[in-house]
Amino acid sequence: MLEVRDLHVSYGEIRALRGVSFEVRQGEIVTLLGSNGAGKTTTLRALSGLLHPREGDILFQGQSLLGVASHAIVHRGITHVPEGRRIFNRLTVLENLEMGAFTRADTGVREDMDRVFSIFPRLQERRSQVAGTLSGGEQQMLAIGRALMARPTLLLLDEPSMGLAPVLVEQIFETVLAINKQGVTILLVEQNAAMALSIAGRGYVLETGGIALEGSARNLADNPEVRRAYLGEA
Repeated sequence: MLEVRDLHVSYGEIRALRGVSFEVRQGEIVTLLGSNGAGKTTTLRALSGLLHPREGDILFQGQSLLGVASHAIVHRGITHVPEGRRIFNRLTVLENLEMGAFTRADTGVREDMDRVFSIFPRLQERRSQVAGTLSGGEQQMLAIGRALMARPTLLLLDEPSMGLAPVLVEQIFETVLAINKQGVTILLVEQNAAMALSIAGRGYVLETGGIALEGSARNLADNPEVRRAYLGEA
């Protein structure tokens, strides 16, 4: 489904990605692990058209995304839940969800709204509430729900557990699994490596802008280097 080939991205003279290559197959949950500054968020921003690579290629369903505008990438089936949620704070929950469907002209928007409410019943309860007054967990639900309103085939999730209480983290990851089982492929960036590896099938470890390790989630979880660096074990 997604193939990233030798991707190089820079911020001015700073090289953020140095030849990153990986793939995500249809139906998978794949996680990108790495410390702060390793290039995880930069990778997702490049995939969604917010950053323009200096070298390399990004293929989605066999077609290059280089030079494709962000809104057109959404049309092709990729949506991005950014780090920090980035909801529209002054709009209501319902208006935020409607914004997620702004690229669509089909008749299935109401059906998808009902689907989001079935996944996140709390959002239905809060549908008329101003989004900026929601709790952190509710805002994360809204950010994911807004992305689902575009009816993606590939969902990019950047740090969905950030700032949430442990019980809410478990709820969010259970929801990610449920969304995947409904047919949405997921590329997950997450600092909580243990949770990410518990739901992913495969993973890649980014270090200083390059892929340092890759493998099945189980093998990465058993890797001594990963356990020491990302799972808090001596």
